[in-house]
This record gives sequence, C-alpha cells and structure tokens, in this order.
Amino acid sequence: MDSAIDPEEQIATRAAWLYFVAGLTQAQIGKKLGLNRTRVNRLLAHARDQGLVQINITGRLASCVELEEKLKQRYGLEDATVVPTPPSDELIPQVIAAAAAAALSDRLKDGMSVGVGWGRTLRLSIQSVPRRQLSRLSVVSLLGGLTRGSAMNPHETASHLADLVGAQCYYVAAPALTDTESTRDILIAQPMLHEIFERGEKVDLAFLSVGELTPTCTMTRVGLVTRAEVDDLLNAGAVGDICAHWIDREGRLVDHPLNSRVVALSPEKLKGIPCVIIASGGRTKAEGLRGVLKGGMCDVIITDEQTASTILAMDTP
Repeated sequence: MDSAIDPEEQIATRAAWLYFVAGLTQAQIGKKLGLNRTRVNRLLAHARDQGLVQINITGRLASCVELEEKLKQRYGLEDATVVPTPPSDELIPQVIAAAAAAALSDRLKDGMSVGVGWGRTLRLSIQSVPRRQLSRLSVVSLLGGLTRGSAMNPHETASHLADLVGAQCYYVAAPALTDTESTRDILIAQPMLHEIFERGEKVDLAFLSVGELTPTCTMTRVGLVTRAEVDDLLNAGAVGDICAHWIDREGRLVDHPLNSRVVALSPEKLKGIPCVIIASGGRTKAEGLRGVLKGGMCDVIITDEQTASTILAMDTP
C-alpha cells in the first residue's frame, strides 16, 4: 500500500482545520502558512471538493421540510431530503452530495450489498462518506465502464465506495455502451457478466443519479453520446437517463437504438431493489427526476429546493 503523503492534501487539510475549526480568517491563515489569500481560498475549495471537510448543519428549513412531505406523499417514497438551492447552479451537485453522503452512510450495514451508478453528484457524495470498516459488505457497479480515463468512470465510483467501507467490489467488465445491439447481447450472455448482473438485481440498496439530456450533458462530455444523438433522443421523447437508459417523462424507456446497446441494469430491474436512493438536482434534471419518480424507480430522493418545487409543479392539476 502506498503510504506517501500528498503535500497538496496536507496543506489543504491544515488550511481547512484553521478555517473551520480554529475560526481563523483567510487572511490570518495566509499569514500563518505563508500563503496569499487567493491560494488559501483555492485550498479551502480543494478541501471541500475532495471530501476533506464534511459539514453537518442540524437546523432544517420549514420550506424544505414541506417539500419533503409533498414528495413522499405524491410519489409514495420511503424518504426525501430537500436542501436549499445554492445561488450558482455549479454548486448544486456539492450541496446535494453532502446530504446524499449522510443518507447513504446511515443506511450502510454489515452484510449488505450495494449497487452503485455514476455521475458527478455520486462521485462528490462518496468523497464525503466517512471511512469505516464494515464486514461482509459488497459493492456492485450497475453499469459498464468508460473506455477512456475519467473521474466519473462507474468503476472508479464503485471502487472508491468499496475502499471506504472495506467491501468486496464487483465490476461490469464491459463498456457502458456497445457499438451494436448484437454486441451487447453477446457480452451480457457471457457467464462473468451474467453473474455480475444477477448480483446487481439482488442488491439491498442502489445509489444512483439521474442524467440530464442537453448538448453538454455528462454523456456527451465523456463521448458516449453525440450531439446528433441528443437531438434524436429529444425527438423520441427522452427527458433524461437512469443507469444509462433513456426514459420519457412518465419513466418509460424511449424507443431509440441507444437503449438497445446499453450494458447496465435496466430501469425495470431497479423496481425490485428494496431501497433505491436517487441523488440529483438542478433545472435541467427536473424532468428526468420526475420520470424516475413517476416510473416507480425511486424510494429515497435527495434533491434541492428549486428542483423539488419544479417537479411537484409538473404534476399539479
């Protein structure tokens, strides 16, 4: 095991401790560590992004609690967490991730099996899960990987969670999207992949996010979907994806060739998992989230205030 200490992480941790625990100002920290204020600001941002700092706010906003109750009642959910929407859309994944990490960590128990999806929000969430050892816990990636390096690779997400809790990790050793339907069928028929998907169907808990459908969505950024295919999906009625499957506003799979090339657990199989946690938010994800809720693929939702209000307004008579 590599025991080398990352100097950047060390100084970021020190700056974060002085700021959040000791209560020093950024100027005071800069003077103490011999850094300028811009460098201190960047270190604090790095500490938050890497999960070095985990902040729990115990107070709850009445408006968020009201939305949580409405979501639970409207869609028959086990639980809902609604966090205040930050002033910048860029910060939405971070605020949702903090709440999602707490929701996931609270539910992890010895002997469990956990299915994991992918995406920026999930990656940030897992960075905030406290490290602890659990016995007989397994983590299963619910979809294939990317063919090029990315911090959002499903394999990376699953392995990071497994490392944090000392779990056995199972990967789908295939791409998330194949070139043809026949290639997908051949891969899924292989005993090794068949076994992984059987494990995926039987997990006790699934931790997933919903993908948006825009020209700059994650799928296009990592090269899985082209801009032309985004237009085709929109014309087919797609509003977002769950486990790399494209769905419409009612949660049904759209009729599009991409859905026949996906190497991932199907949305229909998600309905059989005892607890599916969905962590997503932002204006561009509201329709996709509503589709997942309408389709009965979610038991616990973690989202932001603005998104929750938008979803509920879509179903208001």
